[in-house]
Amino acid sequence: MREGLDLSTMSYRGLLREWLRYWWVVLVFAIAAWLGITGAGQLLYTPQYTATATLVVSVKGDENTYTSLSTATQMADVIGEIFQSDVMQELVQNESGQAVQASITCSQVEETNLLSLSATAESPRDAYTFLNLALQHYDEVSDYVFSNASLQILQEPSVPTAPSNRPPLAARRELLTALAAVFMAGVIACFYALRFTVKKSAAAGKQLDGTILGTIPFEKARRRRAKEALLIRLPIVSMQYAEACRRVATRIEHHVRRKGHTVILVTSVNENEGKSTVAANLALALADAYKKVLLIDGDLRKPAQYKVFDEKPQGPGPLAEVLQGDKTPREAARLNVKSGVYELFLYRAAASLESMLQPEKLQALIDAFKEEMDYIVIDCSPTAAGADAEVWMQVAQSAVMVVREDWSDVRVINDTADMIWQSGCELAGFVLNAFRDEPASRAYGYDYMHSYGKEERTRHG
Repeated sequence: MREGLDLSTMSYRGLLREWLRYWWVVLVFAIAAWLGITGAGQLLYTPQYTATATLVVSVKGDENTYTSLSTATQMADVIGEIFQSDVMQELVQNESGQAVQASITCSQVEETNLLSLSATAESPRDAYTFLNLALQHYDEVSDYVFSNASLQILQEPSVPTAPSNRPPLAARRELLTALAAVFMAGVIACFYALRFTVKKSAAAGKQLDGTILGTIPFEKARRRRAKEALLIRLPIVSMQYAEACRRVATRIEHHVRRKGHTVILVTSVNENEGKSTVAANLALALADAYKKVLLIDGDLRKPAQYKVFDEKPQGPGPLAEVLQGDKTPREAARLNVKSGVYELFLYRAAASLESMLQPEKLQALIDAFKEEMDYIVIDCSPTAAGADAEVWMQVAQSAVMVVREDWSDVRVINDTADMIWQSGCELAGFVLNAFRDEPASRAYGYDYMHSYGKEERTRHG
């Protein structure tokens, strides 16, 4: 196991799903960036107003159009300097009676003897006043430059009604907003990459300190009720999912049979990793192989097996009655005729964990069935929820850890594996659950028997 960023452990499909999961974060950040850029632009914005006029350039006493074009070209280069000269500024200010600050630009209309003259100032009045007075006093300043050229006003200056410039960030607001969205997408990608979790099944072998017993693909069957568990006997699951669960069960059985073990503990690091469903499917698969199986719901904090098998709770549950001394283990255990699995469930959280979760009581419970049952499967609470799992490890022989895709920290998983070994219980291996990088079923609308029947019809022509 190697810590740190390793691109070989990354799942690009997982990264894409992460972006799709947090698309709203990118959108909100982009909107916030848009509003922030707009607000900052307004704070830095000084509106400018531009008054324009169009002039015709002609040579005094010369009607040659070419000469006028040549003169217009020469005048366009220097007329701005004339209007910006100190002499012109002084004339305008003396005429207006106040300080008028404006800038002049001059450009030639292409292939004509027309000049476009613009005056820009911080107020419409200043722009219009400067341009209008400058045109009136132009001859007084320009005679020494173009004594043989004359300017005629083709279009009088107009008072500007709206700013001629945009806020400084407005021109690039779209680009900056897009960059902000890309930045947030990059932040999400960094968080995903830096989460030290098992992101794809192919990399689990070098991340986890133990045997990989198999991978159960992510299943999203149709017609599934909100809280209906994905059991291998239900018609809502695909054949691929059911076969994956059965392959995992076969490997677990092979391992424990070779070791001579019969008591199997199923746990995980955190909640919602699918340990209860894996434990239930393990019991069902063993029962399908004509094994006598007892399934114990050892999660005294959040029992779930009765929900997995869709049973109605009655009282605290048979396991609670045994641990409280109200019934013997054989009296409490019952055979589920439909599943073929013996059950010892809880229906609600234990009222007193300390009195019920004692190694002596648990060992007596296991010993009561050890000779009668081929296998005892214990679904205990996650190791992060408390010390319950550690107590169950003292009575179990082999343990199976369920690891969900991109869920628990690899370091915590491996620390838990070490804890299992130190407790005297053998770690059979890891079951990778709900991994999307496994090939998805191609017939998600088809139930198990329908897919099986289709396969049989194909085989027999």
